[in-house]
Amino acid sequence: MLCVALAAPGLVHAKVDLTSVDSGMAGPRSQVLVLGSVHLSQLPKGATITQDQLAPLLDRLATYAPGIITIEGLSGETCDLMKRHPTVYAADDVANYCPDTSKAKAVTGLDIPAAIGEAQRLLKAWPAAPTPAQRRHLAAVFLAAGDPTSAMVQWLQLPEAERRAGDGLNDELVASLQKARDRPNESTQIAARLAARLGLPRVYPIDDHTGDNIDVGDPVAYGKAVQAAWDAAAPRAKTMRDREGELEHKGDVLELYRFINSPAFQQITVDTDFGAALRDRSPQHYGQRYVAGWEGRNLRMAANIRTTFGDQPGARVLVVVGASHKPWLDSLMGQMQGVDIVDVQHLLSDGK
Repeated sequence: MLCVALAAPGLVHAKVDLTSVDSGMAGPRSQVLVLGSVHLSQLPKGATITQDQLAPLLDRLATYAPGIITIEGLSGETCDLMKRHPTVYAADDVANYCPDTSKAKAVTGLDIPAAIGEAQRLLKAWPAAPTPAQRRHLAAVFLAAGDPTSAMVQWLQLPEAERRAGDGLNDELVASLQKARDRPNESTQIAARLAARLGLPRVYPIDDHTGDNIDVGDPVAYGKAVQAAWDAAAPRAKTMRDREGELEHKGDVLELYRFINSPAFQQITVDTDFGAALRDRSPQHYGQRYVAGWEGRNLRMAANIRTTFGDQPGARVLVVVGASHKPWLDSLMGQMQGVDIVDVQHLLSDGK
């Protein structure tokens, strides 16, 4: 009986080594740099980070010269999926994570699927020197496709005098772009501005909340249990959090980003957030449900990132995400064939 049990499927198996599959790869290796970011819209009271303060960070990132930049946002395709399945995805989640495309649809006549298809068609034949009319039209299409950050990439590349209505943009859409241009958001102030500076046509939204759509049972009890786990672990992170807050108030962006991307900061964050949740002793195992949702989300984000350069071997990719995602994405992307993870600390410390 013991022998039979030990030989049962799944109990004994030979491990397959995937680490050397790409050792004889003939083509170029892709480079992925994951930049952990603070959420600029959620800075503590009294702290602001201006475009001038962000400039040294953008200068360093520009030396990396990414050909693909991804952001922590939902794609129009994902939002369209969530809207079509209201029994699976809560209306509040759609409202919180998905931009309203109705105004752009009214002007362009394109719903999200049609706009995505039109954007793909335009990008396949995108010229090296687009006219202002072409940029305005593509910006309108991106807005209809549920990708306002890519619309901003086009908007920022227009001369100031050409940032006007026309070619699919009406006055209301122009006003929304002008307002969003200065909104504190790392997807705009870091990713979109860098993409525009480098002459890229777009960014790629790669976030995915379909992976963390976990049934937690009682949301109030779940929230209390996870918060209690965090509170118990918080004293061990106090020194790190105090230093982060000090740098945010000071506006020393390069030092702030070096700090939050450092292995020491990342390790304490992982342990006092996700490690703490896994130590939750609630009978419903709420902490494990929280971590399951977090890992499901990061797995799907990693797959979305991989897809952005699947047809571009040797691509240089910049991933701009909230700092807590960095260790998961570094680990997951680092397991993929033909992919090297770039040391962001080296780049932020004058390296290239």
